[in-house]
Amino acid sequence: MTAFASDNYAGALPEVLAAVAQADALGHVPAYGADPVTQDAVALVREHLGEEAQVFFVWGGTAANVLCLESLAPAHHQAIVCAESAHIYVDEGGAPERLLARKLLPVATPDGKLTPELVAPRLVRFGDEHAVQPKVLSITQSTELGTRYARAEIRALADLAHEHGMLLHLDGARIMNAAAADGCSLREATRDLGVDALALGITKNGGLGAEAVVLFDEAHADGIAWRRKAAMQLASKQRYLSAQVHALLTDDRWRLHAAHANAMAARLAAGVTGLPGVRVTQEVQANAVFAIVPERVREALWADGFLFYVWDELTGEVRWMCSWDTTADDVDGFVAAIARHAAG
Repeated sequence: MTAFASDNYAGALPEVLAAVAQADALGHVPAYGADPVTQDAVALVREHLGEEAQVFFVWGGTAANVLCLESLAPAHHQAIVCAESAHIYVDEGGAPERLLARKLLPVATPDGKLTPELVAPRLVRFGDEHAVQPKVLSITQSTELGTRYARAEIRALADLAHEHGMLLHLDGARIMNAAAADGCSLREATRDLGVDALALGITKNGGLGAEAVVLFDEAHADGIAWRRKAAMQLASKQRYLSAQVHALLTDDRWRLHAAHANAMAARLAAGVTGLPGVRVTQEVQANAVFAIVPERVREALWADGFLFYVWDELTGEVRWMCSWDTTADDVDGFVAAIARHAAG
C-alpha cells in the first residue's frame, strides 16, 4: 500500500517514539501535566512562540480548534467567519457549532484563502441584536487546498479583525509545512503577524497523537483549564503528549520533516504536469497536490493499491498528500503509474 490520502496515514517519527519511551522510563511522575516533561515542553513552545504564550496540550486537532474558538468567542451570540473549505466547517462533524453553539459564517474562496475583500461582506450588523456578532476570523495555514498565505496576507487579515473588535484564530494543523516553505520561524508565521490563538499541529508532521492550544494573550486563557477538562482533553499521563511536542520542536526538527514533505509534493506535481487528462488545479505551496484526474485513471490507481481521496466528486478533483516519510521512490512510482494509466 502506498498512501497519498493523508499525512495522518504516516507513522510516527522515530525520534518521537524515542521521546515517548524516554518519558515512560521516568517511572512514576505527577499526572495531569504536573510532570517535568510537560514543563519542559511548555517552556520549549514558549521559546518558539513567545514567553507570554499560554500552552495547553490536547489529544486532537478538532479539540484544539474548538478550544481556541471558545476562548476567543466566549458568548453564544458570537460567530466565527471562515472559508467554506475550512476544516472547522467541513470536516469536524459540526463540532464548533454543536459543542460551542457558535454560528460559523462561511466565505467562498477560489483557493482556500480568505482576503479582506472576501471577508468584508460578513462583517456587518454589529450591535444588531437580531444577528449573531462576528467575533473570530478563522484561517488555516497551509489551507485545506494546499495553498499558503503570505505573511503579509495574514497580517492584513489580523489588522482587519482587530479593527472590528474581532480576533484571529489560526488552524495550524500544517503550520510547520507552511513555515518551512516560507523559510520563517513558527513565531514569525503566527504570533508576530497578529494571530491571537493557534492550534499547533504535531500529529501531521510525525507526531503519535498530540496537538497544542496556544493563546497569545493571557486574558483569552481565562477558564481554559476547566474547559479542556470538560472537553475530555486533559490527559492524565500528559507526559506522553508533551514528549511528542518536545521531540519535534527540539533543534527545529519540525522544519526538516516538513520541508521534506513539501519537496515530495513539488516532485509529484512536476511529474504529473503535462500528462494527458491530468491537470493540477492549485499552486503547490506546501505538501498537497490537487489535480483533475479522469475516473478511469482513478479507478486503475486504486486497483494498483494507491490510496488517495476524491476531493470533488463533481469535477473529479483529487487530493494527493505527501508526508514526512514519503520517499522519492514512492513519488516516482506513483507518477509512473499515473502516466501509464493516463496514456492507456
